[in-house]
Amino acid sequence: MIEVKNLQKVFRTPVVREGAFAGVRTLFTREYRTKEAVKGISFTLPDGEFAGYIGPNGAGKSTTIKMLSGILRPTSGTVSIGGLNPHRERRRVARKLGVVFGQRSQLWWDLPVKESYEILGAMYSVPNDVRRLRQGELTELLGLAPFLDTPVRKLSLGQRMRADIAAALLHDPDILFLDEPTIGLDANAKESIRGFLRTLNRELGKTVLLTTHDMDDIERLCSRVLVVSDGGLRFDGSIPELRSRIGLPTVIRVRYRGEPEVPPSWRQGFAAAGTAEIAEGGGRTDGGLPFRLAASDGRTLCLECNRQAVTAMSVLRTAGEWGEIEDVDMAEPEFEEIVKHIY
Repeated sequence: MIEVKNLQKVFRTPVVREGAFAGVRTLFTREYRTKEAVKGISFTLPDGEFAGYIGPNGAGKSTTIKMLSGILRPTSGTVSIGGLNPHRERRRVARKLGVVFGQRSQLWWDLPVKESYEILGAMYSVPNDVRRLRQGELTELLGLAPFLDTPVRKLSLGQRMRADIAAALLHDPDILFLDEPTIGLDANAKESIRGFLRTLNRELGKTVLLTTHDMDDIERLCSRVLVVSDGGLRFDGSIPELRSRIGLPTVIRVRYRGEPEVPPSWRQGFAAAGTAEIAEGGGRTDGGLPFRLAASDGRTLCLECNRQAVTAMSVLRTAGEWGEIEDVDMAEPEFEEIVKHIY
């Protein structure tokens, strides 16, 4: 169980003065600029959950992860990892945690990967036979065998990320913090890591907190999403709840066998970028439900509707009155577009 209450982090940086004798003046009086990176964030993460922690650059994601793992001390607020304080009981908490920072490696740059694992095993007091057993399991799951004897500096980015994830799991932690683990990876490498993380969470019961800018990671892996912006928590819930809250329209493209006979009132609404509405039974009414003609291209119409307020069948019943339908394509709004509305 991870519990975070009113977590805050304020950074103080000295103001660099300019002009003659600036260095001398700084010796006697120093001014500081403050930056509130994390602003009173609270959440609880139960055992076995896979949560996404997302937000724009500078939102406070990495700062939060560093406070949760004990690297940074919060200005105020509390963090509990399995009932332990990561800042006062760092050694005990470290045994429960595996941490991966996508832009920083915990492996030794000039050593072969397997020698880094030997060092990490000794640091966590993992017996050699246990470490070798886990290393073998991780090697098979992550496909590490071809480069175990390769110095870390010679690995590709995808190989290094797989090696780093294995390093974070050598001591068999219950909780895994991942800070942009798929950054810069190609599609195959991303899918390989996603598959492994799904296995960790669903089959082995590991608790995972993932920060990323890749919305595909969030949609494919996470049961819950926390959105931060400007240091504050803006949303905490499931992806369907987030879609419902934002209310972006579903896009329905309808292709007809011939030119559709769209009533003038709908054409006028489209030309004026207004909204036309229908009631549940079809036909336009003043007090109906959201449904608008967004674009027209020959035999194809692009319709937009709010699925929370009107069913797709209601939209298609009305669209069917305009001609014989040949094909229908329906697309929900992209998750990335939804998240932009929160930022």
